[in-house]
Amino acid sequence: MTFRSLVRAAAAAALLVQCFATPLHAQQAFPTRPVRLVVPQTPGGASDALARIVAQKLSEAWGQSVVVDNRAGAGGNIGMDLVAKAPPDGYTLLMSYVGSHAINPSIYRKLPFDPEHDFVAVANLADVPFVAVANPKLPIANIKDLAAYVGSGKGQVSFGSAGNGSVNHLLGEMFNSAANVKMTHVPYKGAAPALNDLLAGQIQVVFTSLPSVSQHIRSGSLKGLAVTGNHRAASFKDIPTFVELGYPAFAISPWFGIFATGGTPPAVVQKINADINRILQEPDTVEKFAAQGAEVHMTTPQELATMLHDDIKRWAVVVKQSGATVD
Repeated sequence: MTFRSLVRAAAAAALLVQCFATPLHAQQAFPTRPVRLVVPQTPGGASDALARIVAQKLSEAWGQSVVVDNRAGAGGNIGMDLVAKAPPDGYTLLMSYVGSHAINPSIYRKLPFDPEHDFVAVANLADVPFVAVANPKLPIANIKDLAAYVGSGKGQVSFGSAGNGSVNHLLGEMFNSAANVKMTHVPYKGAAPALNDLLAGQIQVVFTSLPSVSQHIRSGSLKGLAVTGNHRAASFKDIPTFVELGYPAFAISPWFGIFATGGTPPAVVQKINADINRILQEPDTVEKFAAQGAEVHMTTPQELATMLHDDIKRWAVVVKQSGATVD
């Protein structure tokens, strides 16, 4: 082999090493500056609570600040649009859940983004049961009692939600249908004001995420009637499931997960996924999630993407049956 051939071979080998090493380098280097975690809901709900637990853990692991940025509005669309249009570099992440990401496409006729193609799934965090809660002045003990009370016509019963087409709204309509009763829907601009009116006795019932009302249930200021899913929540064993009380359609536990802007490099996505999954296995993370009523559920990016795709189709049927719309 001539000297020139040796030089060419060495150059080719160096280029080959560079091509394969670049993604690995990007994966190892990320992040080199603060990361923003956008929560498209108001503070105090499940998305916010779980995001803050994970943000703190990621900040410690990365040596970089992970800042939670609440951008509520339009059923979560404002915050989601911000992430959809951010640079695809992994430095702007989205704390999403089935409501804003899988239900909104059926509620809003025109979205400023594509819920699948404009985002890349990164990592699921948890499955979070929803719970029907009532003002303690309502003379009932569980969801079966609620159906009997509403059906008897003894009093006007209203249920509040975070807005038309929200998960809270759809679960209320699902219950109306399953129990063959008619509670009056009162939409609010977010779950927090609905809960405030529930505590004040202005409305009687709310269907909401368990983390958003866990402290109220423990203090007795709200009464837990039933939780969604196939089993009772670990931290609230005394609250029965809808399923065991005769409502099998409520065998659901909405997921909460992290997404990035579409086009984010796969190596960065894999890096974040690996770091989050490592955090989710730490005992104190599991304990903090459980205290919120959330159950850790780790996934690969592709598994979360499949969950989103399937839920968009699943909830489209529920939305059609409910007739809910905001346009």
